[in-house]
Amino acid sequence: MARIVMKFGGTSMAGIERIRNVAARVKREVAAGHQVAVVVSAMAGETDRLVNFCREASPLYDPAEYDVVVASGEQVTSGLLAIALQAAGVPARSWLGWQLPIRSSSAHAAARIDAIDTAALVAAMESGEVAVIPGFQGMTEAGRVATLGRGGSDTSAVAVAAAVKADRCDIYTDVDGVYTTDPRIVPRARKLSRVTYEEMLELASVGAKVLQTRSVGLAMKEGVRIQVLSSFDDPNNSATADTLPGTMIVGDAEVMGEIGDDMERQLITGIAHDKNEAKITLTQVPDKPGAVARIFGPLAAININVDMIIQNIAHNSGSTDVTFTVPQAELARALDVLEKAKADIGYDAQVHDTKVAKISVVGVGMRSHAGVASTMFAALADRGINIQAISTSEIKVSVLIEEDYTELAVRVLHTAYGLDAEEGVE
Repeated sequence: MARIVMKFGGTSMAGIERIRNVAARVKREVAAGHQVAVVVSAMAGETDRLVNFCREASPLYDPAEYDVVVASGEQVTSGLLAIALQAAGVPARSWLGWQLPIRSSSAHAAARIDAIDTAALVAAMESGEVAVIPGFQGMTEAGRVATLGRGGSDTSAVAVAAAVKADRCDIYTDVDGVYTTDPRIVPRARKLSRVTYEEMLELASVGAKVLQTRSVGLAMKEGVRIQVLSSFDDPNNSATADTLPGTMIVGDAEVMGEIGDDMERQLITGIAHDKNEAKITLTQVPDKPGAVARIFGPLAAININVDMIIQNIAHNSGSTDVTFTVPQAELARALDVLEKAKADIGYDAQVHDTKVAKISVVGVGMRSHAGVASTMFAALADRGINIQAISTSEIKVSVLIEEDYTELAVRVLHTAYGLDAEEGVE
């Protein structure tokens, strides 16, 4: 018997028939003798609909009241799933964020989970009752509902799994695991049986949409084993989740224990791409101490994350050009704050470009292998793809290229690192 947290996203909960399918999957785990808690998202598209209501009511809405509105989507699906489980003969009840409670910070629309009271929840699970918990929400110290930001239901699921000391957290999505790259771009992409927390964190941060970045970081911190599974396989299949071919997200030690020396030969785990980047260049920035700080200080103050940064060779005039990337959604705010700080920074002009894409290669094997970056650069150069910016970490190399070359770059690199599946093999 295991203690499992199951999480279902918006596509899995999109309508009563799909909710019944979810109930069938949950019943399968309960019948196997497992203790189960379920975390659910709102129905697909529902959160966007609620957000638009807030914007229509007032462009300058109160964030606390915004949270009251958008948190209602998950409340609906948690109640509906509890009803569907009861109809299927499974004891179940919903637990809203304030009922456990899930204690969070007071940063409305971007709250962080501080703690979860689990005494009543664990008692219910041990009695054989399925707990259905709305994701994406918590309760502030003042007793107000607070939401965790878009994609926060993954984080809710991992936090619940950590709090109840679950054996694993099963994340059901519209894909059946983590692949070496997007199969829609590379049909011969391979599904991975195991990925380390660090690799998944890097893949999620550079464009892989399977898991939300915060949830992976929390899982790594708390040691929660995550399994990624499809919610669209046959719900009446008698197989339990621990026998299905998904992808496990685990620590280095578990991966090493399974594949032994193969860890050294696993150079690259996956290729990710992200078209949601925007490039900004500030020309003729004074080439002196403190100039760069005056650029990135104002951006940090309004919580805009900067990714790639290039400072060009200084001009004879004692100035330089500084290029960096920000999320496309934050471009307007970034340009505005930089314009307001123009006199303090002392740059001449700002130039921006949204027709760019970030391509990343990720793998723990980089730690023990040289030549990863040179392979990437050579493969792209052979196909005439120009690199505009570069950033690296211990297990990742990312480049910025022209957006039109995104799919070609992914295919070229997938082949260059030997990730293509053999013909007829997944």
